Amino acid sequence: MSSTVYIAGAGVISAIGNNVAEHLTAFEREEAGMGDITMLNTIHKGELPVAEVKLTDAEMVAMTGLTTHNSRTTLLSLVAAKEALADAGIPDLNSLRVGFVSANTVGGMDKSEDFFIDFLADNNKGKLRNVFDHECGSMTEIVADQLGIRDFMTTISTACSSSANAIFYAARLIKNEVLDVVIAGGADALTKFTLNGFNTLMILDKQFCKPFDEHREGLNLGEGAGYLVLVSDKVMRALNKEPYGVISGYNNSNDAYHQTASSPDGTGSYLAMKGALAKAGLQPSDISYINLHGTGTPNNDSAEGTAIKRLFDPHYPPMSSTKSYTGHTLGASGGIEAVFSVLAIRHGIIYPNLRFETQMSELPFAPETEFLSGQNIKNVMSNSFGFGGNCTSLIFSQA
Repeated sequence: MSSTVYIAGAGVISAIGNNVAEHLTAFEREEAGMGDITMLNTIHKGELPVAEVKLTDAEMVAMTGLTTHNSRTTLLSLVAAKEALADAGIPDLNSLRVGFVSANTVGGMDKSEDFFIDFLADNNKGKLRNVFDHECGSMTEIVADQLGIRDFMTTISTACSSSANAIFYAARLIKNEVLDVVIAGGADALTKFTLNGFNTLMILDKQFCKPFDEHREGLNLGEGAGYLVLVSDKVMRALNKEPYGVISGYNNSNDAYHQTASSPDGTGSYLAMKGALAKAGLQPSDISYINLHGTGTPNNDSAEGTAIKRLFDPHYPPMSSTKSYTGHTLGASGGIEAVFSVLAIRHGIIYPNLRFETQMSELPFAPETEFLSGQNIKNVMSNSFGFGGNCTSLIFSQA
């Protein structure tokens, strides 16, 4: 087995930037991406804030070279995946075993919604074959084809832990010497389906979200994509660059408590974090920073906070929810936040938890509220906890 899995490249697009450099600037300036709905044709315009990527589909078509019939999820995925692959700068890629493990939860739902508005009004206006490729897996296939990846490709869809699980799986493929290089992460676009669904659950905040605050009222939905390029030690040695770090630990646990709610005592969250630490051979005191799942809902933050208290008490590392910048990007969140985690290691930074005011009464800790630079970040834990109790924690470490 390959002993170490390195991070050779990173790419990201979200409401606060179209690439890695723009994200770093937004973090330092504490510029969040939430605002009024501008692109979705929905009755919730002016009522529910979201974190939209600031590029139109047409602008991303021009950037990627894809055709206009492709979904927004595909466009977001290709923008970030291309950046990650270019950043890795791997020569003679075709001589290596290369895979693409990508996650999403909405697939081509945006295009399906557009189709059925017209089709239901007049079924002579379209043919159902025009929506045959809107499932989640088709997004991965299109992007893999554009990247020229032929050796391995798969799609993972486990709700909000989807792209964390994609990275987890990619690391195992390299460790078991199935592949040499894997572009891993995920993408999701805002759709009326997800906006209406989360609104029905009554967990959307009508103001900008404030994760881990005593008076939090819900989440803001976002969109975007984030990918890491994972490589074997053999490939990393051949590159003329320093890695972002290594993926040292990962674990997926499921408490199966409820279809959408986290268990009150955070059992799944606790087991995921504990298992990732064991895999990495680390103690809780070794973690330099936690990128919280931190959606801003009363249930999630209480469950995650309870699990952190159980595992880390009495010494807590700095922690924050970057969803206070990007909103909750659903299936993309684990990939986007994995990028943020390796950037924290490379640049020695800790991100602030925006809009935090009041510490949660049941917790003995509070998130970081200031942008900190010049930090020695050795190990970052990134949490992604999904519906159905599907909880994943990743740990990234200095190489």
